[in-house]
Amino acid sequence: MSTLRKWIDRLAARAAEISPDRQAGAIPYTIVEGRVVFLLVTTRRTGRWIFPKGAPIENLQPWQVALHEAYEEAGIEGEIETTPIGHYRTLKAGIRPVLIDVDMFPMRVTRQLDDWPEKGKRHRHWVILQDAKRLLSDPKLKEFAATLDARLRQPQPARIRMSA
Repeated sequence: MSTLRKWIDRLAARAAEISPDRQAGAIPYTIVEGRVVFLLVTTRRTGRWIFPKGAPIENLQPWQVALHEAYEEAGIEGEIETTPIGHYRTLKAGIRPVLIDVDMFPMRVTRQLDDWPEKGKRHRHWVILQDAKRLLSDPKLKEFAATLDARLRQPQPARIRMSA
């Protein structure tokens, strides 16, 4: 376990009585030649690899916020699940560090844009699960990627369209 992760966990334990801020994030993916690939983005300040996430936006549901952040931070559009795959707790660095809980929503990417709002401020990179686990620093994000990868590799039941 990294020193940073231990420090965050200790701070989280001490701050248990404090209600953390909430955010929503997307786990962007697509299927290429039968393999699940994930889109990672870098943070603006430290350049760490993460999935897009952000603070609540008035009049938007958390999954809609996640979709919005995926567009802003990674220049992607797609179909997002309305139920989170899970959530994780992290510390947002700054002058006054803030504890946040982030709900993560799987998002199947249908379009990748050449220009987007945070182009030039972040990098984006498509990776298979093995590389996602190596590049992501938060253990929970690695876990979510592995869970989603396993779920997407399961055979999907045939769907029959019925009409009256």
